[in-house]
Order: sequence, then structure tokens, then C-alpha cells
Amino acid sequence: MNDTVNADDRDNSLDTLLNQHFAGKVVRKDLTKLIKEGANVPVYVLEYLLGMYCASDDEETIQAGLKNVKRILADNYVRPDEAGKVKSKIRESGSYKVIDKVTVMLNERRDVYEAILSNLGVKGVEISDRTVKDYEKLLAGGIWCIITLKYYFEEGQAGSPFQVTELKPIQMPNMDMDVLFEGRKAFDAEQWLDVLLRSIGMEPMHFTERAKWHLLARMIPFVENNYNVCELGPRGTGKNHIYKEVSPNSILISGGQTTVANLFYNLGRQSIGLVGLWDVVAFDEVAGISFKDKDGIQIMKDFMASGSFARGRDSIVASASMVFVGNINQSVDTLVKSSHLLTPFPDVMIDTAFLTDSMPTFPAGKFPKCGRSFLLISMV
Repeated sequence: MNDTVNADDRDNSLDTLLNQHFAGKVVRKDLTKLIKEGANVPVYVLEYLLGMYCASDDEETIQAGLKNVKRILADNYVRPDEAGKVKSKIRESGSYKVIDKVTVMLNERRDVYEAILSNLGVKGVEISDRTVKDYEKLLAGGIWCIITLKYYFEEGQAGSPFQVTELKPIQMPNMDMDVLFEGRKAFDAEQWLDVLLRSIGMEPMHFTERAKWHLLARMIPFVENNYNVCELGPRGTGKNHIYKEVSPNSILISGGQTTVANLFYNLGRQSIGLVGLWDVVAFDEVAGISFKDKDGIQIMKDFMASGSFARGRDSIVASASMVFVGNINQSVDTLVKSSHLLTPFPDVMIDTAFLTDSMPTFPAGKFPKCGRSFLLISMV
């Protein structure tokens, strides 16, 4: 009984500190479940909207904000299967607001910036230089936004008849680290560990101290350049959630199949691949990792070892961390006795240049670390 009371008191104390020192930036994680269904929007986008309208500890304010968020999503979010209907609305009304992921590229031939709207399926949309300068993340992988689009068509025009007249990011386009550092001073180390776990949707009161540090270790690739992680565990334990839903700076490659051009460098377009656009590149189901190019695995080895790789005549540097998520179907003890822990990897990746010899035989309860790589075993 006393343990429960103490846990509740500590929980309330943490809530009070967060609302006091990060006013307007605190989101109740449980609210995302209420609006996630029906809108295939990443959790970090939903949380940004909730932070705008529900950043309060007053229940009435939260409920009113929740209605606003649901209304905004219902009226403006573009479902891919309804893209044609939304395009028609824009054409008929002349102007319309939509929620979509916007990526911008410079069209050198026309000397204009052009946007691609993912769900709407529209590209070549002109966007102002000023907007691009204000939100440079548009040029590096894109961001989710509320966009006001207008439709203007004339015979022989070079670009798209759609034009962006107003753009407002609905995920954080930048971070004020000074505000974060100042607020951090009010928390001790144990409290801050709990805050970090809550930020990824984990309630720290349900975990032992060792489990907390295990979960925190999964976040290292987000803050350390070229830090490579392999996480193995039972099926259906949510290993890939943090790399898919929690941050706009990571990308999850489902199925594991990719190309050197997509992942590293496209020689035809002279453009860098995913490792130059994202902080974290994660591979789901390591057993399925394969490259259409014969030299793909070797280039990956070079990149993981040094943070650079050679393509054509150039040596290219990138800072992305790589994460490999895989399933194991037996206990760790059984795997170590019968084969090795790295069985889920394809044969071409099981060699001493890619993985350390010490990994399969580490003592129970220890995490082997070699250079800038880490192996996590999730037995949840």
C-alpha cells in the first residue's frame, strides 16, 4: 500500500514539475490513442497538435482541445484514398487547407522551389523562397504541415496548377535547446530518466531500474552520430515502434530490401541517400536485409566502421546511425548453446568485419559494446 502511495506521489510530482517548467509543451500520451485510429498520421504529429490545444492539467481544457484536434484532422487530413476528392475540392473552391507531408526540392532549370505532397499525390507545386528559408527541414526529408493550397490553371504553364499560399508546420521544425537545458535543471537524474521514458510513451513506474536503462539505450542512436545498434527479441514486442512513430528524424525500412542508390548515394541524380537525410535508419526484420547491388553489404560495412563511404570518385561523409531489429524464437541460453544469437541475420552479414566475435558469448545480463556499436537483447 505504501509503495503504491509513494509511486503515485512521485508520479504527481513529476507531472507538476513538467507543467511548471515546460508549460505549453506537455502532452498526455494516453490522448494519442483516442485520436490515432482513423488518421494514419505519425504519433509525433498528433502529439504536436495535442501540445497546441491540450497542454494543460485542466480536464475541461483538455476535452475542448481534444475536440479541436479531432475536427482539424477530420476536415483537413488527406487520406491517400481520398486524394482525388480533395484535389477536386481545391479546384472547385479555389483555395483549401490540407494536412500532408511536404518535401521540397529546387528545380534548377526553372530556378524555383517545388513541393511534393505525399498523401495528395501532387508534385511540382511552387512554394516561396521565404517559406523554404524559414523551414529548411522541408529540403531534408520533409515535414508534416497544414498547407493552404490554391488552384490556378492556364494553358502551357510550366509547373503544377496547385500553389502553396500558406504553410504552418505541425511537427517541431526546430528545437530551442536553451529552453530545454534551463528546464532540465529542475529535475534530478532519476526524474529526468523517467521523463525521457515518458517521451517515448513508456510509463517508468512499471519498470525496474535495469529495464529503464535498457529502454534508454535504444535511444542512443538518436543523439549520437554513427552509433549502430542491433536489437533482438521475441515477436510482437514493439521493438520497431520508437524508430517509426516517435521521432520525425528516423526512418524504418520495412522488409529490409533496399538499394545502394536509395540508402547511400544515387550516382545518376548526384544525390545522397537515406543516411544523409535521417538521423537514424532502422531495418525491420534483419533476416530480410538484402541489396539489389552486389557491393551493398560492403558499402554498409565501410559506413558503419567510419561514417563514410566511396561512390564514384568521391568519399562521402554522413552521420546517420543504423539500427537492426530482429526476432528470436528461443531463449538466449538455448540459442547460445545450439547456435549463436545472431542467427536472425542473413549469412552475408555474419562475419567478423560486420559483427564482433564477442557478441554471441557475452555473460548473462551484460551488453557487449565494441567501438560505436551495441547489441540489445529484449526478452520482454
